[in-house]
Amino acid sequence: MINSMYELCKRERVPYVSFSDAMKLGLQQGPPALRCLVPIATPFVDGFLAFYHFGICCVYVVFIAESIKQLVDEHLVVWDARIHMCLLIVPLLLIYSIRNLKVLAPFSSGANLLLFVGFGMVLYYIFDDLPPLSEREPFVEVSKLPTFFGTVLFALEAVGVILAIEENMATPRAYVQPCGIMNWGMSIVLFLYVLLGFFGYWKYGPEALGSVTLNIPQEKIMAQVVKIFFAITTYISYALQGYVTANIVWGKYLSKRIKDTSKHTLFELLFRACIVLLTFACAVAIPDLSVFLSLVGSFCLSILGLIFPALLQICVQYETGYGRFNFRLWCNLLLLLFGFFGGIVGTYVSIVDIINAFSN
Repeated sequence: MINSMYELCKRERVPYVSFSDAMKLGLQQGPPALRCLVPIATPFVDGFLAFYHFGICCVYVVFIAESIKQLVDEHLVVWDARIHMCLLIVPLLLIYSIRNLKVLAPFSSGANLLLFVGFGMVLYYIFDDLPPLSEREPFVEVSKLPTFFGTVLFALEAVGVILAIEENMATPRAYVQPCGIMNWGMSIVLFLYVLLGFFGYWKYGPEALGSVTLNIPQEKIMAQVVKIFFAITTYISYALQGYVTANIVWGKYLSKRIKDTSKHTLFELLFRACIVLLTFACAVAIPDLSVFLSLVGSFCLSILGLIFPALLQICVQYETGYGRFNFRLWCNLLLLLFGFFGGIVGTYVSIVDIINAFSN
């Protein structure tokens, strides 16, 4: 995707194009049958990006509330998770009022430090008294695969943040080089997810929850510290993920409608407050972490992470060719089919799970 965007930058002789503008330019230069989509390309891509990162913020509210609930249940009183979500509104309003990505960077660095320390603590509990691997089923039911598909996409694809970081870099080209920041970062993230996923399932089996931190013992002091670390990390990440939604909806569309520029800051803060309240409302409506993140991953990321990048590359390479035997074209068509099928099935299963949860 980013390589296609760089190719369009060279053709248009501009230093940077956004994902939505790249899709519009790509469709203009792509197969004639697709050029009818040019007028809706920019708002369509922007809409999915904004909605996806809004969904991530909703998931984060659920996770933070569940983590705090376990701590409060152990030491104080047993409250419903929704009450803890209500108590999060003011802290979320405060951190989401930070409008500059560079101001968020030091907080993000501190969160990463807490994340790695917490990760080590989680591994300690996972490796403590591991059961025999033979006790675990090597494969789950086929009906669970769509949920797995959505969860994996949610975990690995942070499209908006990837693009926002690239846009704010001094040397964006270094981002996607073979040993660039993106490849190093994604390699580390993939390794950590595989490590936690494999050994987390080995340890807890079918009892594994939406986040492995929710499985570790509530009564142990170190386990409580881990949950505090991850809650703080997720709290800071809320502002980072929400930055994308605000940057698109407010920065590209709503701010242009405010004629009095002196009131831009006030109206932006009000807009951000509305986003926080909406994420809170969605989290209260669907307080199941695993189902929520699977729904967001299946619906949004099958489109943003699979369908749109494949379509963009098909359009960008239309004039230069797809290689011998149209190899790149066939690869992208397969990616399109996989994205459509996985997205539809994963979204359907997630919605059914949500309906069943409400029924019970």
